[in-house]
Parts: sequence; structure tokens; C-alpha cells
Amino acid sequence: MPSLNVIVASTRPGRVGRRIGDWFTAAAVRHAGFDEVRLVDLAEVGLPFHDEPDHPSERIYRHEHTRSWSATIDAADAFVLVMPEYNYGFSAPLKNAIDYLYHEWQHKPVGFVSYGMTSGGLRAVQMIKQVVTTLNMVPVNDAVNVFLRQALDEAGELRPDPGREQAAELMLDQLVRLAAALAPLRTTEVPA
Repeated sequence: MPSLNVIVASTRPGRVGRRIGDWFTAAAVRHAGFDEVRLVDLAEVGLPFHDEPDHPSERIYRHEHTRSWSATIDAADAFVLVMPEYNYGFSAPLKNAIDYLYHEWQHKPVGFVSYGMTSGGLRAVQMIKQVVTTLNMVPVNDAVNVFLRQALDEAGELRPDPGREQAAELMLDQLVRLAAALAPLRTTEVPA
């Protein structure tokens, strides 16, 4: 079975992204379509602003943080980006994390759990699709959109929502199918 990385894209103090990431990770484990489900929190990864002198397509990494990030991403067969919408777009830490690498993202499906006040993060997802498809990633159509005004209780915790659970299930089903379909396109060889 494939492995899944759930990447929490917000790094700011006081963020709700980690709570949403924890919820989705638990949903992915319950789904049981992945051999391994790993939560990857960009706030904990702590990548500096892209500082590699060589182009990511060369796969020459001089810094340990890049080698570690490469191994984390390379090991996954599929991704879910848990991402906020900031000013109608995606977060700078997410773009930075993506730009560190090239080959490690190739031919892998990606799903989106987006959140925001007004649009539930829909505009940010549309923007990030341009980035991920350039890396030959395949976005799934089903997504989870969390409208924070309705989703959070007075304590800032996620309210139970059967619709959100169903959306997660549909997205995970698509990720499993696409991970299997895309597997033959991925190789462990590094281009010369």
C-alpha cells in the first residue's frame, strides 16, 4: 500500500492549521488505504528561505535540512496539503517548501484540505494547482474546504461535521487510486 504525507502549510503562531492537520491525519489513518500516514508540520520542519546554491532539478543538496526534507518527500507516494488562504493565495512557507525540491514531487497525487474565513481556502487551492502541476503532480478533484466561522467552536476546536468527514473519505479514495496508477511513472534513478 502507498504512503501519505499530510503537510501542514501554516507556520504562524496561534494557527489553526495544526488542529486541522491532526484531524485529517486521524481521518486518513481510519480510512486505511495507506500503509503509512505521516503528519509533516512545516513549522516543525523549519526550512529556512531557500538557501541551496544549486538548482533543485540537479538534486545536489549541500545542507542537511534539504537532505532531510528530500528524504521526507521522496518517501511519500501521495500528499495532502493542509493549507490556509492568506490574501487570496497560499502561504509563503508552503511555496518555499515546494521550491526546495523537484524530482521528489514528480508523478505523485496531491489533495487539498484548505481553510479560511470567507472562501474556505478555495482561491489558494486554485493558485497552488498551477505550481504542483508544473512539477508533474496530479491534483485530485475532491477536496476538503473548512469554513472557519462555521467549523470552529468557541474554544477554537473543530466541531464534528459529517460532510467534512465524507469529503475527506472521497479525497482519500482518489489519492489511493492515483498513487497506484502513477507508481509506474516514478523511478528511484536520479537523472544524469
